[in-house]
Amino acid sequence: MNERNPAPDPAKARWMAIQMVRWTGLGAFILGLLIYAGKIDLPEEAGWVLMAVGLLDALFMPSVLARMWKTPL
Repeated sequence: MNERNPAPDPAKARWMAIQMVRWTGLGAFILGLLIYAGKIDLPEEAGWVLMAVGLLDALFMPSVLARMWKTPL
């Protein structure tokens, strides 16, 4: 492209996707914690499931995505 309209950077888009996965996982974990604490009227089991899924999303999925998008040697 030119100086005013640079080509989109795929690395930036991937970085943003990884950050969104992290924040979404954290949000799911907090929502599950609120359900477990009784602040939201849903079954306690739903809170446990959301906490587990949120924890996995926040801690492990960014690594999985980074490996999937890693440039082959």
